[in-house]
Amino acid sequence: MAESTEYDLIVIGGGPAGYAAAIRAGQLGKKVACIEMERAGGTCLNWGCIPTKALLKSAELYQKIKKADVYGLSVGEVSFDIAKVMTRSRSVSDQMAKGVEFLFRKNKVDYFVGRGQVTAPGMVSILDGEHKGKFFKTKNILVATGCKMRRIPGLEYDGVRVMTSREALASKTLPKSIIIVGAGAIGVEFAYFYNAFGSKVTLVEMLPQVLPVEDEEVSKTLTRAFDKQGIKSYVNTKCENFRVGKDSVKVDLVQGETRTEVEAEVLLSAIGVVANIEGVLAANVKPEMDRNYLKVGDDYQTTVKGIYAAGDIIGPPWLAHVATYEAVNAVNGMFGIHHAKRVKNFPGCTYCQPQVASTGLTEKAAKEKGLAYKVGKFPFTASGKAVASAESEGFVKVISDAKTGEIYGAHIIGAEATELIAEYGLARELEATVEEIHQTIHAHPTLSEAVMEASAATMGEAIHI
Repeated sequence: MAESTEYDLIVIGGGPAGYAAAIRAGQLGKKVACIEMERAGGTCLNWGCIPTKALLKSAELYQKIKKADVYGLSVGEVSFDIAKVMTRSRSVSDQMAKGVEFLFRKNKVDYFVGRGQVTAPGMVSILDGEHKGKFFKTKNILVATGCKMRRIPGLEYDGVRVMTSREALASKTLPKSIIIVGAGAIGVEFAYFYNAFGSKVTLVEMLPQVLPVEDEEVSKTLTRAFDKQGIKSYVNTKCENFRVGKDSVKVDLVQGETRTEVEAEVLLSAIGVVANIEGVLAANVKPEMDRNYLKVGDDYQTTVKGIYAAGDIIGPPWLAHVATYEAVNAVNGMFGIHHAKRVKNFPGCTYCQPQVASTGLTEKAAKEKGLAYKVGKFPFTASGKAVASAESEGFVKVISDAKTGEIYGAHIIGAEATELIAEYGLARELEATVEEIHQTIHAHPTLSEAVMEASAATMGEAIHI
């Protein structure tokens, strides 16, 4: 590739924001390049969303087979090979990453593996890898370098006794016991996975509930479900005095004046993420920042003209689907297709069992805002499809304006929650009301009826069994 090549857009980062931006620009016929430091797909495809879902599917299937007698089936003794489970997860990631590389070729995106840096507005260099030393001119730059796992200060991460989700995904052994610090989506998903395959799991969260961003009622229900599964959850709990030994890790769990020592073979840190900005900007490139995240305007442009940013690098919510939305809108805006749109309506999903999904305000948030609202709730125990499928745990809950029926928020815990939430997302986008969802005929028997019935319950009209 000639160093004199000039691009319409160079994207730094090849994750859900980066590859989506590059492909969209390619679709528009623009000259575009994407620089990714590891592999197309970024953290999500290679070390996050996709491989974890492969692991969770194996765990879910294993647990269902173990309970086959519930369905009147006899399968004999069920066993597993954790190395094969992990290998399948990696192969799924490989397949998806190759898919991104194919789309790059299809849309004539120049793809470079290396560490990209904005050396000046309109100029990008590659700092390492086989393309090290190359400089490119470009009309626009999009920074989409995402985030990396936050680490507990003072704790050495060796990938054996102490690890992040990345090391956990690369491991082909199963610990007999594990302490998971942090009960957000990542911590909760790994808690389910390890417990499903027989590890003794201790889940610790310093905030008042597991899945702190979710509705309180949902989090309480998940905690009860985890307790039944054998997962020990601690909330309002701090971790202090980490001691890493040859064969185990010890830590003190502190709740007020109470201090409890716990010990496990492995500790998994899942305390959140931090901006992956180090080395991305040369010292003379100084866009405005907010706690290491790039500040952008409504058009996703930073305070330096011609330099845009999208995805996790501009701050929460740190969700792959939000990152893709932002990146595509940034590209459409910078090339005049239409005005860029900022994210307002999006789902949050956690893929443990039971699944958790939500969009919009929690009931607590609606109350704190002083909104006049109604709550409609429908349990899966009253869903014929859920009961027939032996998946009746959980409920659908919808929060709406007391007068107009406008949907402020929706919260689902139960089977296929992460699929069902899309209907409420569409309803919010179209400004539909709970009455309109109620008046839309849903096939019987389906799990989606619970979405309709929760809306009906807002008006005291829920019926189905």
